[in-house]
Amino acid sequence: MKKIAIVAGLATTLGAMSAAHAQSSVDVYGLMDAGLVQEGGVSKLTSGISAGSRLGLRGTESLGDGWQAVFTLEAGVLSDTGRSDQAGQLFGRQAFVGLNSPLGMLTVGRQYNLQSQALTDVADPFEGGFAGAATNLAGYSATRIDNTVRYTSPEWRGVTGTVMYGAGEHTGVAADQRSLGLSLGYVNGPLTLRLARQSRAGEPGKADANNTILAGNYNFGMATAFAGYGRNTGEGSSMFFAENPYGAAHAPTASNDSRDAIVGVSVPLGATTLLASYVRKDDRDSANRDAQQLAIGATYALSKRSKVYVAYAHIRNRNDAAYMVGNATEVGTGNRAFNVGLRHAF
Repeated sequence: MKKIAIVAGLATTLGAMSAAHAQSSVDVYGLMDAGLVQEGGVSKLTSGISAGSRLGLRGTESLGDGWQAVFTLEAGVLSDTGRSDQAGQLFGRQAFVGLNSPLGMLTVGRQYNLQSQALTDVADPFEGGFAGAATNLAGYSATRIDNTVRYTSPEWRGVTGTVMYGAGEHTGVAADQRSLGLSLGYVNGPLTLRLARQSRAGEPGKADANNTILAGNYNFGMATAFAGYGRNTGEGSSMFFAENPYGAAHAPTASNDSRDAIVGVSVPLGATTLLASYVRKDDRDSANRDAQQLAIGATYALSKRSKVYVAYAHIRNRNDAAYMVGNATEVGTGNRAFNVGLRHAF
């Protein structure tokens, strides 16, 4: 709770500073999400099912000629206990500062993995949350990377490009963990497309992890269709099973060569939105540990900022695979889960 008090104090101080400078602004924003999860025969109250609970500060300062100084500080909060998320980091969700200009935006700090962003923002109707999160099977679970420099180009005829470099800052025999991300996006009316690749250096003698995805969605008005195809190669390119929830003495090793396929749909019906998706993990290693996930869900908007939701997902594992149904903030403990909860943004 002390960390949350620090965030609130910063918000008050920065808000007062912004009032004194007409060319500057600081916004306080956040999201609180909590609900019930039933998985692996266990029912529990948990935080961040549809999206991670958070408290953030976002600011800009005009520098003239279209240039701005920008910053974001975003703290993950566990709404069921009040503790900090992201292993106790104060601003574990995002923490960066930069410059925005007619030439593009350059930012430095802790920022999102470009492949993960394409998967959750473009290809997944569940947006990386609920039991149906495509991240249960697809891509790599590290959604944020420390020590990064990120540049996003201005939009030109619907096209934007992003490049991101992450300094590993490790020494000795430990994994260097340097990373490079590239993304190319296109938006034209109801069509959104994005091609993204994230590479991460591993330990000496081991192949680098590479995650690539082509993601897209199209809004037909009565429904939005989602699709994505990903390729994952190298050590650490797919989810690693820290423990086996299915009772084996040893957890299976993660795949070093796999393909992901995602299709989904969202259907708005007034205040209700129906969600469904299918995700397939095709393991190209000799173990051939494939998996398939089916998910359904629904949200109901109580207002512009509040909604209730329900979701269910089931994973069918093959050849001793042990993929688990998690949600926006948890990896899960079994191959099926049911969620019901409430989400409020401010």
